[in-house]
Amino acid sequence: MSWWKLRVSSPGRICLFGEHQDYLDLDVVASAISLRFYVCGNPRTDPCFIIDLPDTGEKDQFILKSELPYLKPRDYLRSTANILMRLGCSFQQGWEVTMHGQIPIKAGTSSSSAMVVAWTKFLLEAGGNQSLASRPEAVAELAHQAEVVEFSEPGGKMDHYSSALGGLLWIQFSKDLKITRLKAPLGTFVLGDSLETKDTTGTLSSVRERVNQGLKKIAKAYSGLDLKVITESEIQNFSKDLPSEIRNPLRGAILNRDLTREGLNLFKKESFNHKEFGRLLSEHHKVLRDLLGISTQKIDRMLQAAEAAGALGGKINGSGGGGCMFSYAPDNPEAVARAIEKAGGKSYLVNLDSGLRVES
Repeated sequence: MSWWKLRVSSPGRICLFGEHQDYLDLDVVASAISLRFYVCGNPRTDPCFIIDLPDTGEKDQFILKSELPYLKPRDYLRSTANILMRLGCSFQQGWEVTMHGQIPIKAGTSSSSAMVVAWTKFLLEAGGNQSLASRPEAVAELAHQAEVVEFSEPGGKMDHYSSALGGLLWIQFSKDLKITRLKAPLGTFVLGDSLETKDTTGTLSSVRERVNQGLKKIAKAYSGLDLKVITESEIQNFSKDLPSEIRNPLRGAILNRDLTREGLNLFKKESFNHKEFGRLLSEHHKVLRDLLGISTQKIDRMLQAAEAAGALGGKINGSGGGGCMFSYAPDNPEAVARAIEKAGGKSYLVNLDSGLRVES
């Protein structure tokens, strides 16, 4: 259908610095990218919502009058509706809805979160709840509840805020979440999908569980442990008697924290150093590969090929164990894209993008 009464879109995201940090309440720097997810709809004369997702071949339909049962694990479309109805949102008419995206699916670029963010915004607009629909931060919080909290998933809030707010964000996950928009003359990135199947929740749970196990054991002997201030040498000393599968990701968390701080310093300088930015991305990848163990041989080959073709640096993106990587290639992104394709990946040229939009 070429004309829609309501069309909402939200972007995917890449994590520049702070991968696997948000659930530890450590800072991240993330960017919305120019691959988007769309929710398009026309009102119906009856109360039924009929939803088509052609990208995955899925369909659903329901009437939003009372709590919806979940028909599958992570039933995000229904959980979003339930979250909103619990807040008192009501829907006087049904909608014919089509959802489709440009974002690689289950590949670490926040396709599911972008979908939930866009769907949350769509339902708020459709129900006339402008007090929430007009606030991207509120949409991000509701989407996080629908995707993560409702199903007791291990993910953090980075994806939802990046997709809802857009742009380049410094997100501080402390008692009171703080978001700062950053400015930097960033050029083109090349996103590379390894086409390797990944287990997002499984990988997140594994890394998070190992770090939390280590923190609990250390805290018994060293009170007042604070990941925001502890040094690398201190964490190595405190964890020296722990097995390597716990000790390594603990050290990795501290190194990633420090790399994130270095990255932030780059963005705060008057003159942006593109080469140093690329180097820090690659250093971040080494930590994720060697200490957190979330990279794959194919993704490593894709990053090496990209750098040989002129990329300034890059890293795996998302929870890991497959999915996507990205390289920073402001000078010759087309050559880098070809190199990634030759290494067996699927490439996308992407730039920073805005957040939630109601498309005209």
